[in-house]
Amino acid sequence: MDGLQTTNYSEVTEFILVGFSQKPRVQAAFFTGLLCLYLVTFLGNSLIVIVIQRDTHLHTPMYFFLSNLSFLDICYSTSWEPYVLAYCFKDFPTITYTSCYAQMTTSLFLGMTECLLLAVMAYDRFIAISNPLRYNVIMSNQVCSQIAMGTWFSAFLLSVMPVIAIPAHYCGHNIINHVMCEIQALLKLVCSDTPMSLILGLVISTFTLPLPFTFILISYIRIVAAVLRIHSMEARLKAFSTCGSHLTVVIIFYGTAIYMYLKPQSKESQDQDKVIFIFYGAVTPMLNPLIYTLRNKDVKGALRKLAGGKEKS
Repeated sequence: MDGLQTTNYSEVTEFILVGFSQKPRVQAAFFTGLLCLYLVTFLGNSLIVIVIQRDTHLHTPMYFFLSNLSFLDICYSTSWEPYVLAYCFKDFPTITYTSCYAQMTTSLFLGMTECLLLAVMAYDRFIAISNPLRYNVIMSNQVCSQIAMGTWFSAFLLSVMPVIAIPAHYCGHNIINHVMCEIQALLKLVCSDTPMSLILGLVISTFTLPLPFTFILISYIRIVAAVLRIHSMEARLKAFSTCGSHLTVVIIFYGTAIYMYLKPQSKESQDQDKVIFIFYGAVTPMLNPLIYTLRNKDVKGALRKLAGGKEKS
């Protein structure tokens, strides 16, 4: 990155994004792939939201949270992919300090919301299987709305807190070896490692990854225990089938997120981090509607009705 050196201890007003500027041959393939992923993500998740809103048979807690997840994936993809596509062919594009922090905070907020929402969806499946007779009472429309709003609000506080509480100092280092203002890439430029920032970072990372993931694990352990008490094998398989799509999404999302954010970080960014981020930030939101569509008979039936076809029994 010759020619991109900055003067130490100068005030940073903008950042330089390296992206794939050093690999011109990769840029065209990256642009095409990311554009396809974004279009599939936007159209697929939009279709899920529309189908759930229009089909009264899908007005249940499970599909209410699924529509939240699809809307969330649309917002998350839109928060960074159009920007990256717009500047994909520009060598070493710049982004202002304010825009960079807005991009990072928005991405962090939406990512945290998905972590918490997946935990809520696991709890919903546990109540449905362990207490089916009181499921509609426990997970009423009002309760579901309150849980959803609480999830979004909690994630907002967790994402905004570090930005407000601890302003970072960059000592003139403004070269981000990433495709966007991703938090891990940005933290590698910080020269003000204070104990308070480390403590706050630990608290936030605990609330957004290990804690929700542990809650999901406990929920599924209790789900398995509840299913094993069912005597009919057919009923057991039916109960497990309602969890299959959610469990698949959890494994893909949390597996990638835990590897990306909890692995030891080095001061130097690597191309591997960019690839992992693309899978986490672009591929996973695209897979969610496909997983729920391919594995869910109710959604497939609603899609057929929306398309004007005859629903099969």
